[in-house]
Amino acid sequence: MSIDLLDFPSPAAPRALADKLVLVTGASRGLGRAIAVAAAAAGATLLLLARDIRALERLADEIEAAGGAEPSLVPLNLENATVDHYAEVAALIGQRWGRLDGLVLNAGLLGELGPLRHYDPLVWARVIQVNVHANFLLTQACLPLLEQAPRASIVAVSSSVGRRGRAYWGAYAVSKFALEGMVQTLADELDGGTRIRINSVNPGRCRTGMRANAYPGEDPDTLPAPAALAPAFVHLLSDATADCNGRQFDLQ
Repeated sequence: MSIDLLDFPSPAAPRALADKLVLVTGASRGLGRAIAVAAAAAGATLLLLARDIRALERLADEIEAAGGAEPSLVPLNLENATVDHYAEVAALIGQRWGRLDGLVLNAGLLGELGPLRHYDPLVWARVIQVNVHANFLLTQACLPLLEQAPRASIVAVSSSVGRRGRAYWGAYAVSKFALEGMVQTLADELDGGTRIRINSVNPGRCRTGMRANAYPGEDPDTLPAPAALAPAFVHLLSDATADCNGRQFDLQ
């Protein structure tokens, strides 16, 4: 079922994520960066994962300058990360904090747009690796940590093309379908037997670099900024949505 989040209240003011530890992937730019900033403003302690360490450092400085808790940086390239890398990340979190309260699966690759009959197999493999395998492996590694939290939330960033197929969207659409399938499968496994929940969010049109690559002729000034969408993700990470599991949300 698709549900509109636009009427949800902004949770940033009441510090809805105070004392929560949240890991955001693809945190160095775009929507992931905006989610990290909003979560920090809501009181969360952030784990910022991306491959661009300099961008992560700039983001961490911004969060601290705004009065947020000092984030921890997780420089990791999801294109070549192995099972051992995810295990190491989870082990470090476990040693320092012993739990994880929130996981935002935001990182993703667009790949190329074009017909499947001409799709570059190497580009296909890269997109599936980042958008599917990495999300699965990180989630699997973090599940024991999420189980240690009083209440834990996983939020996966999806897309409209992952819910209804669209010509020429290639590996990106297929990968988002796979991500939706992972969310539904894990949600059913978690339902009723755990304090963990998982949901997917289709942010819709948004002023990001990925959107610009997909629609090069589009006027970015007609699109909402990532910061306008970030409060919905914070809301899904908060205890206010503790009863939401296995649901599909649309922001526009």
